[in-house]
Amino acid sequence: MRNERKPDMARLPLEGIRVLESSYVFALPYAAGLMADLGAEVIKVEGPGRMDTTRAGGFAGAHADNDPGDDPWNRTATFNMLNRGKKSLVLDLSKPEGLNVFKELIQVSDIVMENFTPRVMRRWGLDYPNMKKLKPDIVMVSNTGYGHGAGPYSEYPAQATTQEATHGLTHITGYPGDIPSKAGQSFVDFLACWACLLGVALGLRHRNRTGKGLWLDVGMYQLGAFTASEYILDWLANGRLGDRIGNRHPWRAPQGSYPCAGEDQWCVISVGDDEEWASLCREIGASPMASDSRFATHAGRVVHHDEIDTAISAWTKTQAKFDIMERLQGAGVPCGPVFDAKDTSLDPHHLSRQFLEKVEYPADRKMGARTLMGRPWRLSKTPMSIKGPAPKFGDHNRDVLQGVLGYTDAQCDELESAGILADRPTNVQPTPTMSLQDMVKQGRLAYVDTDFKDKLGI
Repeated sequence: MRNERKPDMARLPLEGIRVLESSYVFALPYAAGLMADLGAEVIKVEGPGRMDTTRAGGFAGAHADNDPGDDPWNRTATFNMLNRGKKSLVLDLSKPEGLNVFKELIQVSDIVMENFTPRVMRRWGLDYPNMKKLKPDIVMVSNTGYGHGAGPYSEYPAQATTQEATHGLTHITGYPGDIPSKAGQSFVDFLACWACLLGVALGLRHRNRTGKGLWLDVGMYQLGAFTASEYILDWLANGRLGDRIGNRHPWRAPQGSYPCAGEDQWCVISVGDDEEWASLCREIGASPMASDSRFATHAGRVVHHDEIDTAISAWTKTQAKFDIMERLQGAGVPCGPVFDAKDTSLDPHHLSRQFLEKVEYPADRKMGARTLMGRPWRLSKTPMSIKGPAPKFGDHNRDVLQGVLGYTDAQCDELESAGILADRPTNVQPTPTMSLQDMVKQGRLAYVDTDFKDKLGI
């Protein structure tokens, strides 16, 4: 139904599957992008006045070369990473004509993915009971903050940054006696992405066995609770409420982030038992500590954690973080360097697994070659790669309507004239710009690598 492959090439797992995706921000767009890597034909549906929020604004991230250009909505880093290999259809679903096109596409698709609040799909008559009337074997994926149903939060809009608070992670993130804190990246988005991928696989398996579709109703609120599961289980079992402990750990000591040689360089060390403790003491030249009765047990090391941290820091700050990792890991002590974005992008282990991939953009995009993150897994027999760059806004309107639905030029012209189809957003806002040097001066950036493209080989 879609891409032709040579007979001697292995079929990708989702080859022949068509995905209709109308979702925004991170979790579902990322899931659908990975599905494109897996061979699916993914049609991303946005509205003329409601483009994906990663095309502009706070969720968008940086523009390529810090240059918004004439079409900044096509140049943002986040959108281009999450939406690689997709087709872009810009369709006004608030108009009956646009909704009818969407319904026609449902009838020739295998999977529909959406992350609207529950009332939206009901208002359009596209909740699952109605959608399966259009196509009985459709696999529908709904990803919302709190899930569908009668619960008091079900109609609330949500994003991962606020959900960290409601699912319990914020309460346990931070230092003793200090305020609850955000946990860096909002990784419940990643949990939702992978949960949806698993659900899609189960849905297709169910369809192959029964001939029927299903509805996957994912509530990110529930996924997020697992990030605080130890604390929740302790309360469920014992009525005990844990508190914030910073970089320390309930049953590993010493554990923490320790300063290394160089500016803002760190490593993490985590000792789990007496054998690891003895090895750590030997490697850092603190053998007397290994025989000190105060530190002989885990309980003792917890009590004297500050003193131990001082001794470890005195050693680590004279060493490079990568050297510390190699030395301690070689001695059986869990340890890792704290990577920044540069370290992660140039990490030889990532490179050995072909995690970073070069994607060439068409000349009219004025973006050249870019490096994108691949997949968190590899298949043993079937090689995979990113199919192509993320699409320009509305770049495949006619390709989809004519190639998939058989529309004529006249029909497409009529929809364009009525504003149902578009290739430019109607709500364009000025894009603020600031030089990279000014960002460094303001403390928004630590530094700028002017030769980063040479280092990446692009």
